[in-house]
Amino acid sequence: MAGAVALALTGCSSGSAPESGSKDQPFAGQTIVVNSFGGDYEATLQEAVIKPFEAETGAKVEVVTAYSADALAQLTAQKGKPQLDVVTFSGGQEVVAAADGLLAPIAEADIEGAADLVPTALDGVKRGEGEGPVIQIAPMGLIYLKDQVKDAPTSWDAVLDPKFAGHVALTDFSNSYGLLTFLAMNAKLGGSTDDVQPGLDAVGGLLAKNDAVVTATSPEIQQAFTQRDIWLAPYAQDYAYTLTKAGLNVGFTVPENSPASYITANVVAGTGKEDLATAFVNYQLRPEVQLAWADALRYSPTNMTVEIPAEFAEEVIAGEGLTGLVRFDPTEIDAKRAEWVKAWNALVAS
Repeated sequence: MAGAVALALTGCSSGSAPESGSKDQPFAGQTIVVNSFGGDYEATLQEAVIKPFEAETGAKVEVVTAYSADALAQLTAQKGKPQLDVVTFSGGQEVVAAADGLLAPIAEADIEGAADLVPTALDGVKRGEGEGPVIQIAPMGLIYLKDQVKDAPTSWDAVLDPKFAGHVALTDFSNSYGLLTFLAMNAKLGGSTDDVQPGLDAVGGLLAKNDAVVTATSPEIQQAFTQRDIWLAPYAQDYAYTLTKAGLNVGFTVPENSPASYITANVVAGTGKEDLATAFVNYQLRPEVQLAWADALRYSPTNMTVEIPAEFAEEVIAGEGLTGLVRFDPTEIDAKRAEWVKAWNALVAS
């Protein structure tokens, strides 16, 4: 990992670690199970969070690789006998889990440094139904190929600009990033979460003229840029960095009124380990840990005291810049997702 991560992790574990079982390790001998999204995300979780957390608390953290939808399915199937103690969601699934009584509420007073967090980080917590705080933010925007696009696009209107016709990749609604970027474009066209027809009509027009392709996964977007002559793709800040690391000459802009994916850490109900789970959630909100995530994967920190180093400051929205992002109501999205997906699938299949 890059230099700032090393510095951050040094900050996490500075000094000598307490001896196992000492009074300075309040959770020595205890074990919790958490989910992760695999790949680079899991590698960063291990280095930036789990190893220093274990050293500080004496606890052991076991990891199960499960993306948000699968993690929710597991919790639902295991209701009453959960095998996860902390669950991380990236697509708003915490709303469903909380409504089903699968999550243990965290009081705002129990969140360390709550006053330092971007206000939207605590939206779910304040509902008091079990949703945890936002630990990472992935702003949505426009990824573009610098070799083909000389002037950085600054509006969601760019997706419909004739100069990009035939060179646009959209992402399927099965991907949360695809749904969020669609909602942003729909809003720009005058639509809302109560009326997604403007966006559907616009996408339908693009597809009818073969002016855009639809991708389902992140790797497919990379293939679209490298193999399908794509120049522009609405997607996320963190993946723009992934493409850069893969050698693509891409830029990323965040137009006005852009949404974001809000990644939450939630305490699972009924495990008997809620105190340790809450401590693990709190640990992820520490400035040095948040900086490590920004450095490794370009997630925006929810802790507004984090200072992003100059060498990658232009690649990460942070601090007050986060207050301009839109957060669509996850409760509303959950209620309407099935209807939207049905309409989207019919459009793409036509």
